[in-house]
Amino acid sequence: MTQLVRTLRKERGLTLEMLAVDTGLTKSYLSKIERGQSNPSIAAAMKVAKALGVDVGQLFADDASGTRMTVDRAGSRAATERYQAIAPAMLGKRMSPFLVRPGTEFAADPHPAHEGQELVFVISGSIELDHAGNLVSLDTGDCAYFDASMGHKIRSTAGDDSQVLVVAFNET
Repeated sequence: MTQLVRTLRKERGLTLEMLAVDTGLTKSYLSKIERGQSNPSIAAAMKVAKALGVDVGQLFADDASGTRMTVDRAGSRAATERYQAIAPAMLGKRMSPFLVRPGTEFAADPHPAHEGQELVFVISGSIELDHAGNLVSLDTGDCAYFDASMGHKIRSTAGDDSQVLVVAFNET
């Protein structure tokens, strides 16, 4: 993602300062993303993608050429530390799906909210969801659907064994 963000920013004639204004993220944080010193949360990646005029999945894609249908095989997804984009090459998506392996602590994400709505479905393990200070425990098979414009974050309560499907949706 790091090189792609820098490339897209420069292609669009944007400075880090301009991108910071467009995203509401700090110049320092964006610089860390571009240098690979920070992996952005889904919320932060959505802000960057919107400002750069690309689908958020493209930021996680090995091949951003785009298609009208994609099939992701379990062993072929590009993975970052915590997030795996699903169907990253699909252009024009209205939903942004990710497989997430949350850590055992809530991430110290300075930007835990984004426009739109979000669905969190626990595939395995158990998690705790903090939605605007309201803590909810979710186990395998449980899900939550919520307003993503309010701060939210998840953590595993099952060690490293939790896997969660997160689907973010933004109409704009």
